[in-house]
Amino acid sequence: MQNFENFLLKHLPTSQSIHPTYEQALHKMLKAGGKRFRPELLLGVVNAYNPLLRDAAMHAAYAIELLHTYSLIHDDLPAMDNSPLRRGEPTLHISFDEVTAILVGDALNTYSFEVLSEAPFSDYTRVKLIHELAKNGGLNGMVLGQAIDCYFENRPLSVEDIKTLHTNKTAKLIAASLKMGAIIVGKEELGEKLYDFGIKLGVLFQIQDDILDVTQSSQEAGKLTNNDEDKNSFVTVLGLEASLQEANLFAEELLKEMAGFDEGLQEELSSLLVKYINRHK
Repeated sequence: MQNFENFLLKHLPTSQSIHPTYEQALHKMLKAGGKRFRPELLLGVVNAYNPLLRDAAMHAAYAIELLHTYSLIHDDLPAMDNSPLRRGEPTLHISFDEVTAILVGDALNTYSFEVLSEAPFSDYTRVKLIHELAKNGGLNGMVLGQAIDCYFENRPLSVEDIKTLHTNKTAKLIAASLKMGAIIVGKEELGEKLYDFGIKLGVLFQIQDDILDVTQSSQEAGKLTNNDEDKNSFVTVLGLEASLQEANLFAEELLKEMAGFDEGLQEELSSLLVKYINRHK
């Protein structure tokens, strides 16, 4: 992913402002790194079917990472998870202040769509990509998941309701990353299949995060762990052993589905996906 990192660093948001720390705060969580999982999924699909579009696709991959980073900044706020650590760095409300963290999150959210609107695609493709990112990251996607998560804190949900929560909060943006890659290469029917695959992948991703929250230290995870006692996590509801079993079931199903991918798509995504599908083991 070195090419993506280089692209990100060259396209960091800039501000012509008298504010002494605003631009530094805009850059902090983007430069802190992270898994870059969502951009890798999008770029993997593009590489599989039309590698000549990879450079153009960087804009879409960056837009997803901007939106994802905004969501992490807001998720860590005192009103939500009140977390002091993210990507191995102090969170923005710790490094600066809560107002700065809120506004930087707002800025990265809107900047993601500015980046996508300027991507070198046809108007049709740009609109499709903007729609997909907005739909899955917004009021009936990630934001809805966050709202459910916060509202039902200290109010246990059923396992099916927890899956609904995390389908919105985590899975939809992962699924959108795969589908957006398919839109870029003109394979919209494939995009629907990849979206369904991505929803399952995203739920597994969340189950794994919940498992790692109780099995890793904050230093290992790069964020505060053992912080979900009051949340509707899979581990708090099912327990660790049952969560591991649930993760294994999702992993087996996803690996079977992946075996049915086109050879080129398998080649591009298998090393990334196998690593993440098995990361709870």
